[in-house]
Amino acid sequence: MSVKEIFETMNYGPAPEDASEAFAWLVDQGDRFGHFIDGDFTSPDEGFLSRNPANGETLATLTQATQADVDTAVEAARKAQGKWARLGGHGRAKHLYAIARILQRNARLCAVLETLDNGKPIRESRDIDLPLVQRHFYYHAGMAQLMESELPDREPVGVCGQVIPWNFPLLMLAWKVAPALAMGNTVVLKPAEYTSLTALLFADLCRQAGLPKGVVNIVTGDGAVGEMIVTHPDVDKVAFTGSTEVGRRIRQATAGSGKALTLELGGKSPYVVFEDADLDSAIEGLVDAIWFNQGQVCCAGSRLLVQEGVAERFHDKLRARMQSLRIGNPLDKCIDVGAIVDPVQVRAISEMVEGCTEGERFSVATDLPESGCFYPPTLITGLAPSHRLMQEEIFGPVLVSTTFRTPDEAVQLANNTRYGLAASVWSENLNLALDIAPRIEAGVIWVNGSNMFDAAAGFGGVRESGFGREGGWEGLRAYTRPVGRTRQLAGIEPNTGENGPAEGIDRTPKLYIGGKQARPDGGYSRAVFSPRGKLLGQVPEANRKDLRNAVEAARGAGAWGRTSGHQRAQILYYMAENLSARADDFAHKINEMKGGRSGEKEVEASIRRLFTYAAWADKFDGQARGVPIRGIALAMRAPVGVIGAICPDEAPLLGMVSMMGPAIAMGNRVVMLASEPYPLVYADFYQVLDTSDLPGGVVNILTGKHGTLAPVMAAHMDVDAVWSFSSSGISEVIERESAGNLKRTWVNNGLVRDWFLAEGEGRDFLEAATEVKTIWVPYGA
Repeated sequence: MSVKEIFETMNYGPAPEDASEAFAWLVDQGDRFGHFIDGDFTSPDEGFLSRNPANGETLATLTQATQADVDTAVEAARKAQGKWARLGGHGRAKHLYAIARILQRNARLCAVLETLDNGKPIRESRDIDLPLVQRHFYYHAGMAQLMESELPDREPVGVCGQVIPWNFPLLMLAWKVAPALAMGNTVVLKPAEYTSLTALLFADLCRQAGLPKGVVNIVTGDGAVGEMIVTHPDVDKVAFTGSTEVGRRIRQATAGSGKALTLELGGKSPYVVFEDADLDSAIEGLVDAIWFNQGQVCCAGSRLLVQEGVAERFHDKLRARMQSLRIGNPLDKCIDVGAIVDPVQVRAISEMVEGCTEGERFSVATDLPESGCFYPPTLITGLAPSHRLMQEEIFGPVLVSTTFRTPDEAVQLANNTRYGLAASVWSENLNLALDIAPRIEAGVIWVNGSNMFDAAAGFGGVRESGFGREGGWEGLRAYTRPVGRTRQLAGIEPNTGENGPAEGIDRTPKLYIGGKQARPDGGYSRAVFSPRGKLLGQVPEANRKDLRNAVEAARGAGAWGRTSGHQRAQILYYMAENLSARADDFAHKINEMKGGRSGEKEVEASIRRLFTYAAWADKFDGQARGVPIRGIALAMRAPVGVIGAICPDEAPLLGMVSMMGPAIAMGNRVVMLASEPYPLVYADFYQVLDTSDLPGGVVNILTGKHGTLAPVMAAHMDVDAVWSFSSSGISEVIERESAGNLKRTWVNNGLVRDWFLAEGEGRDFLEAATEVKTIWVPYGA
């Protein structure tokens, strides 16, 4: 087009980006790449092609890693880790700062190579991805500097295996590598098979920046290589971003291994528009939410919920805006929508859309490029909330929509998904927006905005969107562990004896469910003996139906999470008061079951622990994060939900209090499985609960065999997390069975830290009892 034609039509003219530097870098590498291991590139070997999705042209040949390659990379990371950690926070900070600086100096090269390899528009790579990549290394250089003073009780995990997806190749690398290195870990990373080139460019830049050998290692290949990393016995922590299906398999593969694990998985994020919203702004936000990176975004606002009163007008405006979207060569700076990453993904999108026979479909009427992987932006309205396209992740430029009438219905529809990664809420009424946002079950909620990210604000999901956070203080915890030694936890067998009459009037304790005593469904009980074989009493044997009833009671007590921290504190103090009044009875019961004279100390420690969590109930709060926008990112502490807690065997009262205290202080409800060898104390403890004004269903207590009930608890879809400090070998089965709904787990893997019963309180327990929900609230101009 001529200048005159552009001026008269106001159409965009082509503005192609020069890709010569990126191609020159590829030529300098011989267009063939090995792996980056121990500070050097290996010789290229048999492998696969990396293609430009916009035209199908081959960019380079990459090497398929073997088990030997992964072993070598892990060995190099292990060898380098101790020295890297001993370098100290300041030493690591200097290296991270150097990486940030060299990324700035090579920003355009990184952006162009990212667009060539991935297909996203150059303006997104240049203006969004690369600044965020640099920001993460700058931010975590600061975290490295502060680690020794601000996290004195934490230490590096060790060698981190990291597997990243193809939608944000360099940004996902930064999200994982920067915090790992800052905390003193070393890394073995596998980029996506489709998009490995910028990871290899990053490796080259690390070498130029003087990063010590072995600190960062990168191996390329297909999913089999990722599996090798995940299952490698010398990898201490696994971080994965990708599909829920693969995340579930990783959870099962790492079960019982003792590896730390974080998963950032799929999403079907709601985009909620109220009738008082600025509709034009909401439409521009929606364009960013769903057509950013061609909709290949795990937190894409792919599920549009519009209030009925404005739905028709909103959809009409949206269709008109869609017609102005420009689709074409991603290297053209005037392009809005680039190429889908691979023909396989195009076929997957097409099959899902073509299989939809309901609703009304609208696609942008434009000629797509003759070659390359392109798909037109598409809107499908009028779908039922249960429709497949409303429930399943499409991972493409396809938006599906339905309507709602009331704010409560909006929340119900928003939460009608197995995912929980992100959401957007649009309303000019800030009271309404800030009422709705915390009620949506997601890790990140944007108010009057979408796709806002920063290194200071944690990002991650709940439910089948995974667990763990990336960014912020909370993102560092996954790359550290408590300082202190562990010891092997010996199993404790119940005492044995002969059945006979117990002293006094016969008393048969019951289960404690929903604030009431309940007979066990199976009708079975078990005798409890003293170390000398004296019969002390009988306890019921709970079965899976009793567990189901307890979970239902806990679900029904959801109002507990909406009470104030002050109110929860008063009840915990009241528990301590009532426990103190019966201290002698509890001490006597513990001494009878265990022998010796430890009961008095255990009761006193339990009272102190209740005071501790009463103190924390209204003090363990969130933060307003300093993000670089006109606004704030609120890192709010939200309860996890229903926590299944399998209590330590060795301390029947203190173990129960140590798990119950932080959970209910933070607003959770618990289903507790009492100490297996010493269970009788629970029957006296639920009398304390009954006299402490605790609402029914907040605490439920079962007795029975840990090995029998643990897999049922872990597999239960209405349990949000499982904690286990049992001396039984049940950690593996808990982690494996938890993969059903990808609930959080906290297990001991047969080990116990010396501090658990002596000092087992504080932030580690409070962190496990809360989810960080990041709510972004822009303001001003």
